[in-house]
Amino acid sequence: MHIEPGVVTGAKLLLGHATAAASLGAALLLSAKAVKKDGVAALALRTLVASFLVFCFFEVFPHRPVGVSEVHLILGSTLLLLFGPAAAALGLAGGLLAQGMFFAPADLPQFGMNVTTLLVPLFATALLARRIVAPHTPYVDLRYRDVLRLSLAYQGGVVSWVAFWALYGQGLGTDNLTQVASFGVAYLSVVLVEPLIDLAVLAAAKAWHRGRETVLLQRRLFMGRA
Repeated sequence: MHIEPGVVTGAKLLLGHATAAASLGAALLLSAKAVKKDGVAALALRTLVASFLVFCFFEVFPHRPVGVSEVHLILGSTLLLLFGPAAAALGLAGGLLAQGMFFAPADLPQFGMNVTTLLVPLFATALLARRIVAPHTPYVDLRYRDVLRLSLAYQGGVVSWVAFWALYGQGLGTDNLTQVASFGVAYLSVVLVEPLIDLAVLAAAKAWHRGRETVLLQRRLFMGRA
C-alpha cells in the first residue's frame, strides 16, 4: 500500500500532510479515550507491540510491487480486534515511521499519504465493528462472515486511498488506470487470506485467555460492550 516515490510530487504532497494531520489527530482523540478507560500503561504497551508487529508486516513478511504500489499483509482488522482502535492506529503509524526511518528513507516524503491510507480505513472499520457486532458478543466469538466484512472494509479502504493518491498524482491516463486496476486485483488475495488469519488469532486468544487478566489485549476482545 506504499505510495511509491514520484507518484505524487511537488505541492501536491501538501494534501498528504494535511490528511495525515487529521488522521493522527483522530488517533490522539481515541488515545485520550483509551487512557481514560484503561490507563496510560495499557495503551503504551499495546501501541509498542502493535508497532513492532506492523514493522514486521511491512519489512519481514512477504510483499511485492504491483501496479502503483506494493501488496502487503497489513492485518489492520487483526490489530483492531486485538488492541482496539487507538493502539492499532498508533501502532500502524509507528511501525510505518520506523520502517521509513531505518530501512526505506525514500518513503518518508510519502509518509503523510501512507499513514492516511492506513488510518482512515481503520477508523471506518472500527465504526463498522460497532454496527455489525452485537454488544453482548466478545470479539473472540466472531464468525467468518463478520471478520470477512471487517477485512473487506479495511482492505477496500486501503485500495481506495491508494487509487485516489495515484489518480491525484498521475491523472487519468490509460497506463495509470491500468496500474491502479492491477493493484486492486492483486489485493483480492489479501482479502481472502486475512479473515482466516483473524479467526486463527481470535481462537488462539480465546484458548489462551481462560479467565486470565491481561493489559496487553483490549477487554472488548473477551467481553461484551458496556
